[in-house]
Amino acid sequence: MKSQERHEQLKAMVKEKYGKIAEQSKDQNASSCCGAASRCSTVGYSIMADDYTQLNGYIATADLGLGCGLPTEFAQIKEGDTVIDLGSGAGNDCFIARSLTGESGKIIGIDFTQKMIDKARANAEKLQYANVEFRQGDIEDMPVGGNTADVVVSNCVLNLVPDKKKAFAETFRVLKKGGHFCVSDIVLEGELPEGLKKSAEMYSGCVAGAIQKQEYLSTISNAGFVNISVQKVKKINLPGEIVKDYLTEEQIDQFRNSSAGIFSLTVYGEKPENCCAPGCCD
Repeated sequence: MKSQERHEQLKAMVKEKYGKIAEQSKDQNASSCCGAASRCSTVGYSIMADDYTQLNGYIATADLGLGCGLPTEFAQIKEGDTVIDLGSGAGNDCFIARSLTGESGKIIGIDFTQKMIDKARANAEKLQYANVEFRQGDIEDMPVGGNTADVVVSNCVLNLVPDKKKAFAETFRVLKKGGHFCVSDIVLEGELPEGLKKSAEMYSGCVAGAIQKQEYLSTISNAGFVNISVQKVKKINLPGEIVKDYLTEEQIDQFRNSSAGIFSLTVYGEKPENCCAPGCCD
């Protein structure tokens, strides 16, 4: 299969799966152990998610338990900032970000799935947040002008994007000079077993779409970002009832005893003030 065809198939699958997840509550996603899947064949989102409930701006109806970190905790968001959230879902990180920017800031959520956009807009309307908006679009081709954002955040979404090079190039483009990003995402160290790596359903659960940690950081650097720093690393342990759908008992033992691992990584980077690279002045 050609690479572009594979990319389009993965995007369609992610859109369908997360459209179903948009119709469920956080508790439903967690209790099913596999979100919207009909059986336990994708990663249980609660396995990866961090607790948002004590953060200012937290809105329970916007929390679907889909994250793998707390990027806003390290994003250095200030009052009056314009913040873009990539893969904004039902609006959870957007509303947390708004509590930091105040009414003088602006929050733009971008999501690939129209049902997520509809849910996020309904949440924002109930809250009467005039400075929070949601746009349907592709992270590889964002519906935002260049040099727009002071800060870009994202939570467990970029590994669902087939072309991460484009995603980070677009992140670079939409940031102002001197702006910065902070994202939480899933990365690998060592090689996953083929059964996990090739599964399209595991892709929608954020695992098979993950790349090696060093490749991830290199992609960020190659996009032109500077002062890149890892803020937090958390190991993700997949429960046996999920892994057994993809691996034999022997393969599970080999995987558990290997140096390979799945990690949640929160990383920060800046767009240079004095920037000459493509995307600096778009």
